[in-house]
Amino acid sequence: MSSPADLKFTSSHEWARIEGDVATIGITAHAAESLSDLVFLELPEVGDSVTAGETFGEIESVKAVSDLKSPISGEIAEVNASLPDNLSNVNNDPYGEGWMLKIKLTGTGDLLDAAAYDKLVADAS
Repeated sequence: MSSPADLKFTSSHEWARIEGDVATIGITAHAAESLSDLVFLELPEVGDSVTAGETFGEIESVKAVSDLKSPISGEIAEVNASLPDNLSNVNNDPYGEGWMLKIKLTGTGDLLDAAAYDKLVADAS
């Protein structure tokens, strides 16, 4: 399955949909599938600052706990408050209802386009 072409990706399996000066952030379908049964999600608060490449929260499955790394730098403008009670949205719709944060953009990290991310995932398989 190809990753959505309108998104940017990190090598740590997060995505960013950049629209103007706001980016919506989540984890990729590959990451959600690898984690499988999610049990816990910790997200930052609105108004917190995040830095590209730095940890902004964690996600826990029955298999493992993983740090969530921000693909961009900026200030948290919105958090998907319904997500911790609906973790299945991360697995079922990672690029839609499974979004995690909206960040007012001040800078980006090393982002991959969809083709480069798909190659990274394929090469790791």
